[in-house]
Amino acid sequence: MEFKRIYFLGIGGIGMSALARYFMHEGRDVAGYDRTASALTRQLEQEGASIHYADDPLLIDVAFRDKFSTLVIYTPAIPPDHREWAWFREHGFTIEKRSQALGHVSEGKRVMAVAGTHGKTTTTTLTAWLNHRAGGGGSAFLGGISKNFGSNLVLGPGERLAVEADEFDRSFLQLHPDAAVVTSADADHLDIYGTHEAVKEAFSQFVRQIKPGGTLIIKQGVDIALDNPDIRVYHYAYEWPAAGAVGRRGSGAPGPPPDFYARNIALREGGYYDFDIVCPDMVLEGCTLGIPGWVNVENAVAAVALVWAEGFDAARVQEALKEFKGVKRRFDFWIYTPELVYMDDYAHHPRELEAAITSVRGMFPGRRLTAVFQPHLYTRTRDFFREFAAVLSRADQVVLVPIYPAREQPIEGITSERIAELVTVPHRIVLKDELAAALAGMKPDVVVTFGAGDIELYCGAIAEALRAWARSAAEGAASGVTAGAGGGGK
Repeated sequence: MEFKRIYFLGIGGIGMSALARYFMHEGRDVAGYDRTASALTRQLEQEGASIHYADDPLLIDVAFRDKFSTLVIYTPAIPPDHREWAWFREHGFTIEKRSQALGHVSEGKRVMAVAGTHGKTTTTTLTAWLNHRAGGGGSAFLGGISKNFGSNLVLGPGERLAVEADEFDRSFLQLHPDAAVVTSADADHLDIYGTHEAVKEAFSQFVRQIKPGGTLIIKQGVDIALDNPDIRVYHYAYEWPAAGAVGRRGSGAPGPPPDFYARNIALREGGYYDFDIVCPDMVLEGCTLGIPGWVNVENAVAAVALVWAEGFDAARVQEALKEFKGVKRRFDFWIYTPELVYMDDYAHHPRELEAAITSVRGMFPGRRLTAVFQPHLYTRTRDFFREFAAVLSRADQVVLVPIYPAREQPIEGITSERIAELVTVPHRIVLKDELAAALAGMKPDVVVTFGAGDIELYCGAIAEALRAWARSAAEGAASGVTAGAGGGGK
């Protein structure tokens, strides 16, 4: 790429910030705009990026106002009436979507892409970790902050490049992977696609773009057209019941065996699992994943399958799985004591919520679950409010906060109340600023906050309030025991 300078519109996004880091590493000057400051933008500024937070063309650095030396990269989340975007268009700059730039960066690499309407971030991050520990190295662009790498960008030796292939705005169709995983193809982003059939067709097109001689790893049961005759196709699953695996309920009839699956699954304390992974030519015995939840065992099977397709050191895989620390905001523990658990998770689609809540139930059987949910997007709430209500009703009590709009304008009649009206367990709607105090006042047992919006900004306050309540409750219990013992008690 011939440009000396890269300007990002929406530089604070998880995918955009990874690209910004990449170009800074390559020696390019980087600047950009984002709507609000965040931990990501502050880190980028510390690393050398110049960032401002007001949509004003006058704030664009002078050095980045030269169209011959500056490439502009934007996220589809930028609204069409954005003033800086309009200024760059009017002045003839080369402008690319994030997905186009990622496609350029991936040229000449051995691309290992993970697509799916849910599960892709953890699967991509684990793929990058397995490459690092058992696959000879490689780089990665991730959709979350890896706790092992401490970043959403991995730069390592070798030609492998693990990439999260985002279906939003059909971005993943800019990629031509050598090997790919498809975890799911559920109805989502219907504001972009219109119908579920259009979503599935986009995933089929993604599969058609796998290079000849390449490999597809697809979750068993995902219903998309597979009509690329030049690739190998393998199926994976959490388990194959006919093999005697136990763990997740509702696995259904055994059916034909997948090519990759977990067996001898055993739940350990805290929701961690021991298991074997069955591959076409071997069995990786005695695996333990370093993060909890059955859904992450399924993600691990997919990641192992993808790295298997490109080659790995089997002797190192078990150790790498055990060392994996996961991704921030994916089953992210803030409090973990025998008396109180507080986790935060990115789930924002009904299927994701279903998998997460089922996993939490398995991790903490018999305990009282409080699910806190911030709906993400008016259109997604409009399309799935019934499904959200049904899944949330699997908790013992539910707290809803107002919808996070992201790039959207309000839709009349679409609010969190639409979900609340159909929730069948005790529930309430709480403003974000009041969330910490409200949760502490509910005297909870296991609490999980869910959502892809800005609810993560309140996790610290929630954890602090819950810890204070737990200390007060413990002190009260101890005081009661002492008083009872000294006074004869009742």
